[in-house]
Amino acid sequence: MRQFPAAEIRRAVRIALEEDLALGDVTTSTLFPHRTPGRATITAQQDLVSAGLTAAVQTFLAVDPSLSVTPLCKEGDLLLSGQSLMGVEGDGRSILMAERVALNFLQHLSGIATLTRKFRDAVKDYPVTILDTRKTLPGLRALEKWAVTLGGGQNHRRSLGDGILIKDNHLSLLKAQKQGVREACRRARKKALDTLTVIVEVESLADVRQALAGKADVILLDNMTPRMVRQAVTLIKERALVEVSGGITLDNVQEMAAAGPDFISIGALTHSAPAATLSLELEPLPHRPRKRH
Repeated sequence: MRQFPAAEIRRAVRIALEEDLALGDVTTSTLFPHRTPGRATITAQQDLVSAGLTAAVQTFLAVDPSLSVTPLCKEGDLLLSGQSLMGVEGDGRSILMAERVALNFLQHLSGIATLTRKFRDAVKDYPVTILDTRKTLPGLRALEKWAVTLGGGQNHRRSLGDGILIKDNHLSLLKAQKQGVREACRRARKKALDTLTVIVEVESLADVRQALAGKADVILLDNMTPRMVRQAVTLIKERALVEVSGGITLDNVQEMAAAGPDFISIGALTHSAPAATLSLELEPLPHRPRKRH
């Protein structure tokens, strides 16, 4: 599992609250000029993999450190519809101010973890790893990639400095220098030495042969059919790792896994995961005067 992104969570919570509370909460302050005790419960409205609990807890406490926040599950837990994720008790005004931001984190990250788990479960009978991509929301990459690991996937590159990935547009520019896949891989291999993985994206079996000649570490088969993937895997014969990407859905991922790749990378894990359906129900509590010291 990727290292827990503590610093990134703190930064994301701070930015989200600045965005939502820069001018205060005029509705809540208008309706409730005084402390109003309340208790809230956040409940799953679908089966899901929980993610973002830490961000939600930090959101509530950043708004009001006196709130009592109780997680009722752990990050990465599989929950059934109707199960509760978290309880919050204290000033109802503070709960209302933090509600949307806390739910945004929980719904978005749980949605990513849940979709990842569906893909992982679909290929559980094959020795293949589900990977994410860099198709993430600006500023939330660390959190989204963490959610992928909670769902059972693994992270691809975290940034442009985390491995060499030669894509079609790199190859397009190299054509002006009369260089193709083999030359691109050799140039990358020379610079990478043993510290960086060299991945090259190919679209044909001819390019696979060029990638093998260039000694790529990973050959990424882009938008190939399962039949073409099987042919490529046979051609590569374990001389490089095989990754497939492009157009992968829950309907075709099992057939693609059966073709024999080592990795399946799926941009939809982060850029198209539907938000998990959650609810926060707030109820009033009897007012208890604070003790005087």
